[in-house]
Amino acid sequence: MSTAEATAARPDATPAGQLARTPGAAAAWLRLLRSELRLVFRRLRNLLLLAALAALPILLGIALRLAAPRGGGGPESSFVDQLAGNGVFLAFIAITIMIALVLPLAIAVISGDSMAGEANLGTLRYLLTVPAGRTRLLAVKYASIVIFGLSACFVVVAAALATGAALFPIGPVTLLSGNTVSLGQGLLRVLFVTLYVAAAMAALGAIGLAISTFTEHPIGAIAAILVLAVVSEIADNIPQFAVVQPYLPTHWWLFFDSLLRTPIATSDLLHGLLSFAVYAVIFCAIAWARFTGADVTA
Repeated sequence: MSTAEATAARPDATPAGQLARTPGAAAAWLRLLRSELRLVFRRLRNLLLLAALAALPILLGIALRLAAPRGGGGPESSFVDQLAGNGVFLAFIAITIMIALVLPLAIAVISGDSMAGEANLGTLRYLLTVPAGRTRLLAVKYASIVIFGLSACFVVVAAALATGAALFPIGPVTLLSGNTVSLGQGLLRVLFVTLYVAAAMAALGAIGLAISTFTEHPIGAIAAILVLAVVSEIADNIPQFAVVQPYLPTHWWLFFDSLLRTPIATSDLLHGLLSFAVYAVIFCAIAWARFTGADVTA
């Protein structure tokens, strides 16, 4: 009996190709992701974005060092008051300022260019000639956006911590609620703040990815993402829009300050993370529906 006949005669038999299919698919996905990350992190424009993200906290720290009051700390103290007593707070100040526009700009550039840039250059049709699959390609694009957003947040925080350590005292951290925690616990809260902001940028990246699938003009996609973020932030500060504010994509961005108080308002953090997850799922689904159904090879 031949091998083919033996396999057909055994319903529970699994061809060798099927055994290797899952590991092979995972390896192909990782190869595609590595290739995409090399393109993202070797592109001069993106490197300049990361350099700017690192430079701004340094300039901010120098400016605040010249203006910061002596002392600081205690309940209801501002970030600048706290900074005078501990350089760790420069990380929180930098994140708070840069999440308003600079970090969204970086995410808008990466996500807006993700699909529209490939379509504009004509490379998208060539990507789809290899057996990568549209869903896998879209997943790799989104993964690269998330990784770049996480890297951008860590660049901001690392530069701010290094500058804060150089220009201000470093020690136990007095929180905004007046409680004092050890330096280690303070740095752990910095890590959680960074991850929370990275999650917010991942949600914005999903919106950008969806917009990018609807156009072949990356500049238009980038502009649309920025306009959406700015309009959302403006609406979030207008009392007349109070009913819809909890559902705006930017509403929960600054709720990481719950991590700077004791007790931590975990309900606010969970609401924020849930909002980010819902936006990511909805707009990734929109991007998938658009990309898998569009004729991008014509």
